[in-house]
Amino acid sequence: MTDNSKPKILVITPVSHIAGVPEVLENIGEVTYLDDPSLNEVITEIESYDAIFTNPNKSKVFIGKEVLVAAKNLKVICTASTGTNHIDKVYAAQLGLPILALTEEREVISRISSTAELAFALTLACLRHVVRSHNDALSGEWDYTKYIGRQMNCLTVGVIGYGRLGTMYANYCKAFGSRVLVYDPYKMVEDDALGQVNEFEKLISDSDVIALHVHVTDETYEMIDEALLRKMKSNVVIVNTSRGDVVNEKDLVTFLKQNPGCRVGTDVLADEVRNRPASPLFAYAKESEQVILTQHIGGMTKDAQEIAYGHAAVMLHDFFKTRI
Repeated sequence: MTDNSKPKILVITPVSHIAGVPEVLENIGEVTYLDDPSLNEVITEIESYDAIFTNPNKSKVFIGKEVLVAAKNLKVICTASTGTNHIDKVYAAQLGLPILALTEEREVISRISSTAELAFALTLACLRHVVRSHNDALSGEWDYTKYIGRQMNCLTVGVIGYGRLGTMYANYCKAFGSRVLVYDPYKMVEDDALGQVNEFEKLISDSDVIALHVHVTDETYEMIDEALLRKMKSNVVIVNTSRGDVVNEKDLVTFLKQNPGCRVGTDVLADEVRNRPASPLFAYAKESEQVILTQHIGGMTKDAQEIAYGHAAVMLHDFFKTRI
């Protein structure tokens, strides 16, 4: 690109509140901000843009074939996230479109603990019936007997996935005195205080709390299904701050109905970007106190946003700098 041909950037996620990010983007070129657009709005707008800047947490837009066909001038997709399942990576590759993401930005993401902290918060909220107790207290009820919970140093916690977030979460549970088991066939656990389990089903059957910290792949898609759920304890707490698609939600809802002592703390739903209302877990959360549901807020702290969005904006800046 030449100096008098500055790139046009379409931003489809809110960034105005994040210190430094708009300034970096506007230093690249001409920026249009659409904080929460519909799919049709993006398709209508995107034709002349060189880049799209996104994040899956607050977006109804799946960057798939419809968007990419309309994006006749697009040169790059930039997402301020480690996950990329809100993008059709196969079709983007066919078009030769690079995707800038934080997935491999190890030094940067090692400073972001927000999602692991939320997973731990959901764990405690489920174990101590925090939401139910709060709601009943406000309604005038003051009887603790319905809210007798568990304490962490009497429990076995199973951590599925020992990457950055799984490691942080395991350390939090260890600090609270839990027996921690880890299953990850691709990682070696070098902490003697943690137990690495080679048999997945042993972790499933032994754990009082099961926390999911995996990316969505062919191997992990709907890995928590009827067969595995049958092997879990009837009062298990399941925590998911990774992606909703690693759980078969229909099977999970059936398990919850059959096991009233089970609790789920989830920050994610299956296909939440495009089809959230159709989620069986979303529907069940409306009628049952067994589920604590948050709106994919795992990485949404002031600190994490400044680190993640700021670095993604710099990556986009560097991408275009090499093209001048």
